[in-house]
Formats: sequence, C-alpha cells, structure tokens
Amino acid sequence: MELSVMSPVLAQMPLEEALAYLHSLGVDSLEIGAGGYPGKAHLDPKDYLGHPEKIEELKAMLKKHEMKLSAVACHGNPVHPQKDIAEKFHNEFVDAMKIAAALDVDTVICFSGCPGDCADSKNPNWVTCAWPPDYLEILEWQWNEVLIPYWKKTAALAKEIGIKKFAFEMHPGFCVYNPATLLRLRDAVGSIIGANVDPSHLFWQGIDPVEAIRALAGAIHHFHAKDTRIDPANTAINGVLDTGSYGDVLKRSWVFRTVGYGHGQTLWNDIISMLKTVGYDGAISIEHEDALMSPKEGLEKAVEFLKPLIIREKAGEMWWA
Repeated sequence: MELSVMSPVLAQMPLEEALAYLHSLGVDSLEIGAGGYPGKAHLDPKDYLGHPEKIEELKAMLKKHEMKLSAVACHGNPVHPQKDIAEKFHNEFVDAMKIAAALDVDTVICFSGCPGDCADSKNPNWVTCAWPPDYLEILEWQWNEVLIPYWKKTAALAKEIGIKKFAFEMHPGFCVYNPATLLRLRDAVGSIIGANVDPSHLFWQGIDPVEAIRALAGAIHHFHAKDTRIDPANTAINGVLDTGSYGDVLKRSWVFRTVGYGHGQTLWNDIISMLKTVGYDGAISIEHEDALMSPKEGLEKAVEFLKPLIIREKAGEMWWA
C-alpha cells in the first residue's frame, strides 16, 4: 500500500510547490484532478495533450520530488439529461483518460452519473425507493437506456486509449452509490468498472465500510481516506437524509471529517486490514473536506493518523502455522 493525496486540497499551491510539500510529509503519490468537479488546478489536459515535451517535463518534476501518480480524478455527470452539460463532462473525461495514459496511469476516478427520468428531463432524478412503482420504471429506464449503454461505449474507448480501470466513487445522488449498484454496473459493462471506496460516503448511508470492502473483493480499483461524523442528536430527530448546508455543522445530521475525527483508530485499522485481506494493495488517498479544519491542518493530521496504519510490506510465510 502507499499513502496518497487527492490534489484539490492543495489547489492554491503551484504544482511543484505542492509536490515538494507532500514529499516533506512522507506522502508517496498524488491523485491528480484533471477535470469535472475536482477541477484542473494542477493538470489541465489541454495544456499537455499534443505537447510531448510538456508531458516529459511533468514526469521529470514528479521524479524530482519522488512522487508517483496513483490515479487521475475526473468526477462528473456525463449522463446528465441536459445534453450540453453531459457533453462537457464527457469531453473532460475523455481528455482525462488521454492525459492519464500519456502519464502511464491506468486508473481514472469518476462518478457513474445520474440521468433524468425520461428523454425530455432537465435535471437528474436519483431514485431511492421501490414504491410507488413509477420509481422502479424510472430506474430501469435510467440503467437500460442510458447508464449501461454509455459506460459500455466509454469502456470501449478507454481500451483504445489505454485505460484499464474506472474507479467509481459510490456517492449518493448518482446511480452507483453502494456495493450493489457498483456490482450491477460492473456485471453489465465488465471488470474495467470497479470501486473507489470512500468510507465517508458509506458511513452516512449506514453502510459498514469493512463489510462493503468484503463484498467488493476483486472489484476495488482505488481508495479514499475520508471520515464522517454522524451527529446522534440531529440524526435522532431528522435521520441521515440531510440537505442542509455543509457549513452548518451544528445542525447537520452528519459532516465530513478528517480521518480519526469521525471514527477511531480501531475501525480504521479494520478498514485497512480488510482492504489487504481482499487483495487491495494500492493507494490510500487522502481527501480533505473537513469544515472544521484548514486544508493544511486537516491534511497533516490525516497523514500522521494514517502513516502507522498502512500495511506496506507483504506478510511473507506464516512460519508459525
């Protein structure tokens, strides 16, 4: 395993300064944003595609600071019902795939997206219940007419470009939001589809990340280290379906936190151990979205929390067995 960081937390730093800073913290690799919601602060594909000399300069900069790229991030909604929005997200995703391949990275982090409820919709429609029956009709249309065809076509394009893994962040608001929906799309499209397991999005749905990882054995392409604190008082009154401002920490049912500030070390030990158990040996990538900490403080606390937890060596022979 290796310790990684998702780049938007350092968006205010020039790339080389960010690389030097991460190296000083003992970070091994960078998950770099290249479009969509993560933005392009450190890597705008259009600045590099068609310019091999710039790509070589970027590779040299990474080598200088002993930093690898764990993945390229380009989260968006390429199946948005408004065609211009969908096209923008799709084109950025294609560019992200191309720059990833040029940088010898085979994994792109993304969302599944969410269509509307019919061909004439204006906005996405996230279905979360099975009754009245209209909702299941919407769900089947979304999957069979939009989602599966889109990702089959995009997977074929990825193969041509040289991308081997789409790591879907399971996030409410999109069609893939839990292990069942991730595996449904993987079954329909192929093994290029896998999970970017982010416990923070599982915690607030009531999902146990350890058991989710067990269920996703063989289908995990990446991992985000981010925590969530469930507020027991607010949740007892309103449940976890919270549409309040993320900044209103006092009133929300849950908030994103730096690792260790939502759940303790024992659970994070179990998460890391289960990843190892199911054969995942890749990046543990810190994502910072903590409303109570500055990016620098939150990131540095996460680094220090995770360093002792990450399992870096192979177990070797069980000499005691």
